[in-house]
Amino acid sequence: MGKFIDEITVKARSLGRTIILPESEDIRTIEATAKILEQGIAKVVLIGNVDEISALASKAGVDVSGATVIDPDNYPRFEEFRDKLVELRKAKGMTEEKATEMLKQHIPFGIMCLKMGIGDGLVAGACHSTADTMRPGLQIIKTAPDAKMVSSFFVMSVPNCDMGENGTFLFADPGLNENPDAEKLAEIAVSSAKSFEALIGATANVAMLSYSTYGSAHSELTEKVVEATRLAKEKAPDINLDGELQADAAIVPSVGEFKAPGSSVAGKANVLIFPDLNAGNISYKLVQRLAKAEAYGPIMQGFAKPVNDLSRGCSVDDIVGVVAVTAVQSTI
Repeated sequence: MGKFIDEITVKARSLGRTIILPESEDIRTIEATAKILEQGIAKVVLIGNVDEISALASKAGVDVSGATVIDPDNYPRFEEFRDKLVELRKAKGMTEEKATEMLKQHIPFGIMCLKMGIGDGLVAGACHSTADTMRPGLQIIKTAPDAKMVSSFFVMSVPNCDMGENGTFLFADPGLNENPDAEKLAEIAVSSAKSFEALIGATANVAMLSYSTYGSAHSELTEKVVEATRLAKEKAPDINLDGELQADAAIVPSVGEFKAPGSSVAGKANVLIFPDLNAGNISYKLVQRLAKAEAYGPIMQGFAKPVNDLSRGCSVDDIVGVVAVTAVQSTI
């Protein structure tokens, strides 16, 4: 694990949070649970059949006896959960029959556990699609009171780099929202600033990125970023945020001073807000490969309680790391 995850793990240990892992049928989840418990990163709730979980743990040669196991097929509060789901989704045509069918699936049931206060966050996606995690998350957990949408970010840790926060940056949104309008881009910026400060423990300096700096070019693309900058400043005037800025003006002090004199962000940005998914996704992959950066994500933000999606190619250590991040996110 890299420096960022090491530091997040230390923070998570101090919190004593409970994280729900619904994919108990995947041996990586079982092996990760053993590590999480052994390292004291979080308490764990596994969704599934206790005998099947024990068999998988035995096969993997690990001990998960410290985890709480909840089986949807044999849970005393199932009817309470069903009724709550009907109440939450009745405007969308949810019935008792549909709610029962939905809650027989481990991820929606785990998210309902989160809704009902059984855990502080949820991590899934090792053997399910992003939609399988995000859809019930949005239906049941919904967005935080101060957020209008869910977005994603990567934490990028660049070796031998004196830019950003000692080489650490937050890139948003490289994984979820394809072409956010100005209002959504502003929301992403505000959420990202909060995420950076909670996870990294440093002041966020937020750059709204474009191919233009302070009106050096004009088009619909640049005007979207200009308007997003205005809206973000209006929504959260306490955040140190500026734009529109080109990438070099955002992170290189000498370029920032030349292109955007007087900017409180130019040359020292550590949170980079990309204008669309193309720019964000391409950029994080280039930085990861060319600069040999550690890339952690996509991490979700904007939910009322943290819900995070794993890659289906994730490793056991990836699950452990995302659980640590999720535990810390529960403090936001």
